[in-house]
Amino acid sequence: MKKFMKSKKGAVGIGTLIIFIAMVLVAAIAASVIINTAGKLQHKASTVGDESTEQVASGIQVLKVIGHSDTKTSLDKIAIMVAPNVGGEIDLSTTLLTLGTGDAKYSLVYDDTQYNSDVKDDGSVSIFDETEWGTGSTYGVIVLQDSDNSTSESTHPTINYGDKVYITVAMQINSTSKVSGEVIPDYGASGIVEFRAPSVFTETVVALQ
Repeated sequence: MKKFMKSKKGAVGIGTLIIFIAMVLVAAIAASVIINTAGKLQHKASTVGDESTEQVASGIQVLKVIGHSDTKTSLDKIAIMVAPNVGGEIDLSTTLLTLGTGDAKYSLVYDDTQYNSDVKDDGSVSIFDETEWGTGSTYGVIVLQDSDNSTSESTHPTINYGDKVYITVAMQINSTSKVSGEVIPDYGASGIVEFRAPSVFTETVVALQ
């Protein structure tokens, strides 16, 4: 063994030292690049995750849809009850309502002249007795529940957690029509509207969704 070790010679000299230092520097630079890239990727992933969580948590949800029957075979008004999701606030003045009846698709925007904040959700008043209904390409808003008066400004009614409002639409919907659409806020998840009208309306006020 001693003879074997004596036959081996180690590399010495300034050249070997330079090569060793160069290898250390290359390894250090590579490690720095990897750590820097990993840090950027982690930050980006965290940002995307936070944005995705906020996007899902915020937005609007459709609680129910009711309609007003003017004849036995058609509706002349529908009211869509909406509320915000857990996160964020929804400015209804920038919220878009889309509705499709199979024959046509409509895009409706908020009309601040068709606004009512005095109706309470106590079952004593039918919202169809109110006059705030959108016409043509607009919709109205009837506030049912708003403890902090966030919807008090008619030009920018803003709903937050705990608020409930009706989006009111005056449009003709025939029996058996399939209606689908979305309540699309400026930011966050959209609320889904989807129902099929019954073949015969036996009551004036009809639950649709």
